[in-house]
Amino acid sequence: MKIHKEGYNIISIAFIIFASLILASNLLLGWTLGSQIITGICAVLFLWVVWFFRVPKRVCVVDKDLVVAPCDGKVVIVKEVEENEYLKTKCIQVSVFMSVFNVHVNYYPVGGKILYSKHHQGAYIVASYPKASELNERTSIVVETEGGKKVLFRQIAGYIARRIVCYANAGDKADQCSQVGFIKFGSRMDLFLPLGTEVCVKKGDNVKACETIVAKFQ
Repeated sequence: MKIHKEGYNIISIAFIIFASLILASNLLLGWTLGSQIITGICAVLFLWVVWFFRVPKRVCVVDKDLVVAPCDGKVVIVKEVEENEYLKTKCIQVSVFMSVFNVHVNYYPVGGKILYSKHHQGAYIVASYPKASELNERTSIVVETEGGKKVLFRQIAGYIARRIVCYANAGDKADQCSQVGFIKFGSRMDLFLPLGTEVCVKKGDNVKACETIVAKFQ
């Protein structure tokens, strides 16, 4: 298991803070029950910070006719909507919510040419709320597949998540299951698929990035 590069600075800062707290508690209290409890809490919190930025190995599903999960999490929305930012048409929306316990690396759900990539400032309401897609800080990316299917997917910051990292640039090539970015500490990803696409997941399903098949193009 690797540690994602977006975590290097935060892990370093966390180490300094927790190490300082442990040292201070031992200097002030000695190796007493109080300092032992502080040491234990700091150790657990530091290990959680490291674990949050993990990049587990995945058996990737790469197929031009399939849409794979762009992140780990739970499906919270599957419905037909009007996509008004870029596609300007009715689409099938599939949204996956990431809790603070999920892997937060984001991947391209399809391969093809990146037509659009734009970051929007916004609010920080709970990412599982339906309106978060329109109100929260977010980055929208559109990829056109080899078969001419245009898929918009959106990284959405949540109540805790306050930083979206996106590597997509318009005009670049997108490789299915390669990393597109990272969202820190609880967030959501939306997929907007062409009408007629066969959706293979339902609300409440847990999905794994690059492994779970979300939909099939018709």
